[in-house]
Amino acid sequence: MLNLIKSFIKEEDGMSTVEIVLIIAVLVGLAILFRNYITDFVEYLVGLVFNKEKATNDPYNQSMPTPYAP
Repeated sequence: MLNLIKSFIKEEDGMSTVEIVLIIAVLVGLAILFRNYITDFVEYLVGLVFNKEKATNDPYNQSMPTPYAP
């Protein structure tokens, strides 16, 4: 029984906590980097779905970038 517990502790299969934290850090970094594009895209989709306003802010039109707002 003791050998089974030792082998379970030494087992290296599966994802570790460090790998999960690194994946989450990369995803958060990408979200921060592209936050203006993501918010423009979501606002455009919400405008199309709910039709509350005419969706004129096309996120695919990159001629006029969204200003940075901290």
